[in-house]
Amino acid sequence: MRACALKGEMMVKIEFVEKKSRAAKAGIMVGDVLCAINGREINDVLDYRFFLAEKEVALTLLRDGEQIEVKIKKSQYDDIGLDFETPLMDKKHSCENKCIFCFIDQLPRGMRKTLYFKDDDSRLSFLHGNYITLTNLHDKDIDRIIEMHISPVNISIHTTNPELRVKMMHNKRAGEVLSYIKRLADAGISLCGQIVLCKGINDGEELERSLRDLSEFFPAMQSVSIVPAGLTRYREKLYPLELFTKEEAAAVIDTVNSFGDKMMEEHGIRMFYPADELYLKAERALPDEEYYDGYPQIENGVGMITSALAEFYDELDYIYEYLGEVKLPRTVSVVTGVAAYPMVASMARALEERVGGLQINVYEVTNNFFGETITVAGLLTAKDIIEQLDGKELGEALFFPENALRADGDMFLDDISPEELSERLGVTAIAGHNDGALFIKDLLGVC
Repeated sequence: MRACALKGEMMVKIEFVEKKSRAAKAGIMVGDVLCAINGREINDVLDYRFFLAEKEVALTLLRDGEQIEVKIKKSQYDDIGLDFETPLMDKKHSCENKCIFCFIDQLPRGMRKTLYFKDDDSRLSFLHGNYITLTNLHDKDIDRIIEMHISPVNISIHTTNPELRVKMMHNKRAGEVLSYIKRLADAGISLCGQIVLCKGINDGEELERSLRDLSEFFPAMQSVSIVPAGLTRYREKLYPLELFTKEEAAAVIDTVNSFGDKMMEEHGIRMFYPADELYLKAERALPDEEYYDGYPQIENGVGMITSALAEFYDELDYIYEYLGEVKLPRTVSVVTGVAAYPMVASMARALEERVGGLQINVYEVTNNFFGETITVAGLLTAKDIIEQLDGKELGEALFFPENALRADGDMFLDDISPEELSERLGVTAIAGHNDGALFIKDLLGVC
């Protein structure tokens, strides 16, 4: 009982019981500590979800120092109405690596403390799609993933060369844990991979080796994105890395596509996808929708521009169905980063041509906060927006990229809220949608 008390105080104290839920009807109370389900110890959210998936569950609880048992009958996968002190039921697992390209190491001083936390938590891979390096895992963790059949697992691979992976991640286990990929694949666990590409390190022949090795894990390995390392202006005393040139970016695309073409020919799926950023750097036209096989890597910036454009132009054919709701004339503004500016500007002009009385000002904001080499819209800060848009014609509303806000959606990376941005610029600032169809509705002011 004492072990349960210690674990409960740190990990799995019940914080909320939903009214009229099965848990409430069974008499479970806020402050109770969950120790076990059907005799199986509960350490975190994965244990909880896995062992709760039965039609009859017996919950062992600790209340006021006394251990009690509560039995609940339900449909197999139904929730019972409990929430806990933390979403994971214990602390996040922090990263044990010192990667040569780590973006967090390139943040300036004085930002929010939480921004400097490096997570490398396999549970967040399952719950939220985070990518993990595997260096925080051990055999027992892999056994649990296989037992629970947790899929997909998203892995930051970077290279399949064990010695090079150790060098890139500054972790002596970085090479040996590559064997976990095969164990997971052999067990039928779905995998998604990511390669952060560093010029002169894991590109060229090393990239070819990685793509060749990873192709052997198909169909378990479903997709792999190849993304160039982001380099801010805060790299003092860090490993010397350089940006890819136009020609080098084109060479990376050609390498990735050669493997993708082979996979398409043999298996009907491309599997390997270069990030949009590489196409923009190489000044090459982006592929069409069919190339991206349903956009499995869109959250890594793969196919994001193609998807947004397709959604936009599909919706453009239907705007006459709700144009009556639009109050015209109407002037609005959109702010975006350097990389996305041509796309956003072209969409704005196309919408203006369809809707008389609509004016859309599109402003390209240079990322002075992190450095001009950072061109993606999702890393814009409110400070740069304010400084570069002060005195500009903004109209009735200013739309900024929704992914420029942190996960909670309440603050930019420089600790300025959308409300403060509105106040500083004297205009209503609204998080605009990345979805092309919803972007049209944002600009027209309709729901």
